[in-house]
Amino acid sequence: MTALPPDCALPAPDEEYRIRSADGHWIHAAAFGPEDAPLVVLAHGWTCSTLFWAPVVHRLAADHRVVAYDQRGHGRSDVPATPAGYSTTKLADDLEAVLLRVIPEGRQAVVAGHSMGGMTVMAAAERGEVAARTAANLLVSTGPGDLLAELNVLPARLPRPLRRFLGKQLLQSRMPLGRANPVSRAALKYATMGPDTPADRVAANAEVVHACPTGVRYRWSRVLGTLDLYAQVAKLAAPTAVLVGTHDRLTPPVHSRRLLSALPAPAGLVELPRIGHMAPVERPAEVAGEIRRLAAAHLPATPAPLRKAAS
Repeated sequence: MTALPPDCALPAPDEEYRIRSADGHWIHAAAFGPEDAPLVVLAHGWTCSTLFWAPVVHRLAADHRVVAYDQRGHGRSDVPATPAGYSTTKLADDLEAVLLRVIPEGRQAVVAGHSMGGMTVMAAAERGEVAARTAANLLVSTGPGDLLAELNVLPARLPRPLRRFLGKQLLQSRMPLGRANPVSRAALKYATMGPDTPADRVAANAEVVHACPTGVRYRWSRVLGTLDLYAQVAKLAAPTAVLVGTHDRLTPPVHSRRLLSALPAPAGLVELPRIGHMAPVERPAEVAGEIRRLAAAHLPATPAPLRKAAS
């Protein structure tokens, strides 16, 4: 069995939260780092959890207050009881609830979203309470729509309609993943990571993805298959940077370039050579560095005195 990298385990949290969303759903969140340091909020992607962000947390928590939360159905957050609990509106509700709870009055945060987490940031773009608490955004390995049309998991020689059909069947599979094994890790590396990713980081990625319940994975795949957040991108008022790997097969760089051209306050595009969809695990130093850059540029060096956050 491949030993996992030490930075792929989360440190002990300094605070944990149980946060009630608009529909009564409970969201788990954890905070790391000094309470009065610049604030960062992390939203993970489809089939992941707060554990996915561990390598980035390790690189930021010494001098930032980093809050990561489990999207509904993932990690330690509640699983929606019905299909009605799965939508981009619900994702926006959850992000709003998290920001209201963890950001003290008078403070702001850099909000970073990976994949479905980036889509969450887009979905919440016109929420006033979210905008008021957001100093800047980082959208990592994500896109606003046309995900099946741009998917690069299947060979390019296949006709586009066939690629779209087969891609949909692959992503919306109800097949349980079971425990990670050499075959599943190899398949996951091909689909989600760059060709040079070390075996231990592939194994860490597999542990996170395989932990997602099959029903949750399937229901969120249905949402992603019909995603259309193009109108929301133009409403992201805060400075927003975009980061993507050149070998991202799930949300190829074409999505990031479209995002950058549509953002009202673009704050830069980073393309990481030979990196796949899981940039925060593959190249956490660069992802953390971009978050640091945004925090330094858009958050005060000395935060306002702490006041009670909204409940």
